[in-house]
Amino acid sequence: MTTPTSSWHLARRAARMNPSVIREILKVTEKPGIISFAGGLPSSKTFPVAEFESACAKVLKDDPAGALQYAASEGFGPLRDMVADMLPWNVDPAQVLITTGSQQGLDLVAKVLIDADSKILVESPTYLGAVMAFIPMEPRLVSVASDEHGVDIADLSQKADNARFLYVLPNFQNPTGNTLSESRRAALSALASQRGLPLIEDNPYGDLWFDAPPPAPLTARNPEGCIYLGSFSKVLAPGLRLGFVVAPKAVYPKLLQAKQAADLHSPGFNQRMIAEVMKDGFLERHVPTIRALYKAQRDAMLAALAHEMPAGDADNTLTWNSPAGGMFLWARLPKGMRAVDLLPFAVEQGVAFVPGAPFYADHGDERTLRLSFVTPSVDEIHRGVAALAVALKIYAASLQA
Repeated sequence: MTTPTSSWHLARRAARMNPSVIREILKVTEKPGIISFAGGLPSSKTFPVAEFESACAKVLKDDPAGALQYAASEGFGPLRDMVADMLPWNVDPAQVLITTGSQQGLDLVAKVLIDADSKILVESPTYLGAVMAFIPMEPRLVSVASDEHGVDIADLSQKADNARFLYVLPNFQNPTGNTLSESRRAALSALASQRGLPLIEDNPYGDLWFDAPPPAPLTARNPEGCIYLGSFSKVLAPGLRLGFVVAPKAVYPKLLQAKQAADLHSPGFNQRMIAEVMKDGFLERHVPTIRALYKAQRDAMLAALAHEMPAGDADNTLTWNSPAGGMFLWARLPKGMRAVDLLPFAVEQGVAFVPGAPFYADHGDERTLRLSFVTPSVDEIHRGVAALAVALKIYAASLQA
């Protein structure tokens, strides 16, 4: 008698799921001695440990049953009120949905708004996590040209017809660090309103400006035409996995239903802790310390790059931008080089980064790479950039051999 074997038939969408390139590269950085510019991890120096320790004790003392019990899918009421109050336009707390990280917000948006073969517009390049959330729903991703000022409005105008939405990170974008200028925001908002193009505005980095705050959010200009995603990960702690979505009332109920199906609700204990920490204006005191730290580390990386890399034209030398906030710097290799080929040489020298091509929905620029400056120390930044310069020389020599 033969024993039947299991025959698993995976859903078609499962074939479209792929591992995160960044997560795979992070495994390399776990090797001893590697200086990592790869991960998009906030600096652990910014975590308000003492405040969370106090909040934990208070939450368990004041309302242990509520904190440890199942909770409302919409989120903890006082926290939703705080989110509504801190945003720079008139937000009804009933429009705020607390999510398990802003990544869940992307997943919910994908489930509610994308059908198979839907035309979805994304920046070029764009956040890899958004592409990973959208792809299983089988859309047709269309890249919109972007530059250092953000989305190219002329290119968007040519591609906007019949698009389900445009996904955009206007502030200190991941991966490039670029910010959508005020003039582009005004033009983008006007075009979206005229053409009936919904916007998904993802803003995890907007509070991390260095010298001046970015312009007003796109959602503030047209709340009914936008879904806004925010996160507590970059200003408090990513391990608590809390973010939020602000959605028009026409869309909110379906996002809520999708969340109920996904996880019932985000952790109520974590929500109460964050609400406790945030009360009395804590973020207004805390976030400036994060900005100061990250600005110093950005400046260190810019100085190290200027010192270690030869100057010259863009085809023959490494070039890079100078982000006005956030966590990332975007660089481009000389003509004929590929970042994915440079990476093994860099790891050999003790430094890691993320190749830029995976951040493109199509036709990725293989010369690009993302450097994160917020996790390593200033000394590590200088040593890491020096190691990267050595790796670049070795790689260049290998191409001549």
